[in-house]
Amino acid sequence: MASFYSTELYVTADPRTLAEEQLLPEALRRMSLLTRVLCFLALGRPDLEDHWKSLQSEQAFETVRSRLCSILDSTITTAGVLIAVSGVFVTTGSPVRYFDYTSPAPHCLFFISLMLAMIAMLTSGSSMIRWLHSDRHWTQEQLKPGGYFVLSYLLSIVTPMFFVAWSLHCFIFAMVIAGFCSQSTICRVVTAILLVLYVVNIGTMLIQSMWKYATASSSPD
Repeated sequence: MASFYSTELYVTADPRTLAEEQLLPEALRRMSLLTRVLCFLALGRPDLEDHWKSLQSEQAFETVRSRLCSILDSTITTAGVLIAVSGVFVTTGSPVRYFDYTSPAPHCLFFISLMLAMIAMLTSGSSMIRWLHSDRHWTQEQLKPGGYFVLSYLLSIVTPMFFVAWSLHCFIFAMVIAGFCSQSTICRVVTAILLVLYVVNIGTMLIQSMWKYATASSSPD
């Protein structure tokens, strides 16, 4: 009577192979200044070292995807508010005579703000759908070639924020122009105070961002 022996094959992953997979590919190490800036805006660091490590485990990838989807969701919400408010200013006249925003310059800026907010909502929605249906293996394969693929990858995250930021700036500039063109002294003074606060806040944010970028760029890997 013949006897059959079942054999089981155990495959053990080579630690050196796992270590090589976690290393950042050479194509992703050589990045231009533009790519580094986009990487900093999208991921908070001027390189892809930490982001590539997050693609080595499902849990870390889910954390990154949740954070990016949260940012895109906030962008969609902001764009929706700008669409609603800019649409009101574009389609209605001023209820008071001392604050006329129907002159050509403010009206044009309100219309540009409306268009940019709509583009921001569309790009945010498409980027969110893309992230919700992506997996870490597909993301790895997309990043590995480097070059244009990395640029496209980063722009899918940064572009919605770019459009919503410019939409907000256009809306603020329209309000500032309408405020300074007002015949009311109180309205001009309030506009000047708000403009100073706006410039101070923007300047503070830029200084903090530049300091963080310089610190992250000079820190050892």
